[in-house]
Amino acid sequence: MNFQEWFRLFQEQILRTSIVEWLAVGFGISEVLLAKKNNIWLYPTGIISILLYMFLLLDVKLYAEMLLNIYYLVMSVYGWIIWKKRKVDGENQVSWSTNRELLIAVLISVLGFFILYFALRNHTDSDVPILDAFVSSVAWAGMWLLAKRRIENWIFLNISNIVAIPLLFHKKLPLLACQTMFLFIVAIFGFLEWKKIIGKRKLSII
Repeated sequence: MNFQEWFRLFQEQILRTSIVEWLAVGFGISEVLLAKKNNIWLYPTGIISILLYMFLLLDVKLYAEMLLNIYYLVMSVYGWIIWKKRKVDGENQVSWSTNRELLIAVLISVLGFFILYFALRNHTDSDVPILDAFVSSVAWAGMWLLAKRRIENWIFLNISNIVAIPLLFHKKLPLLACQTMFLFIVAIFGFLEWKKIIGKRKLSII
């Protein structure tokens, strides 16, 4: 696909985008920006985005994708509860992961990949089961680390994003691809900002 074809497809998709989809994208971007600021409001905005996406996926009969969003919904509620509790406790929980937490994140990625790949390969007509399974499973681990307020969440989420971008272009979804590119950039700044928070806490201890 050359640039002119891509741009025409992008324009067509923009014109066809429903209000519900615009709201889903808007709340999704807001979620990442709030996460960058270490703000607990990332979870309610994220939950709204997930619910809107679930409605859209159900409408177009993408049932497997909707089930994946149920996981994101559960992790968002879980993360919101944890963040709220730690806010009450007065703890600043932004930190690097322990070796055990990193191991769990890697296991979530690996096991999630094989489970999703098997399901996509044997029970769907997906033409990209490897990439689709990889993007989702690594994002699963990133969401878990985000709930734990571990800085490595940005790394896992961006590994997922960097693969998702060409995958979305391949699927002729330029609007979502551009959104993912934006989220990729925000995640880089999110990592740097969380690193700064950790550094300030270390200085205050000294």
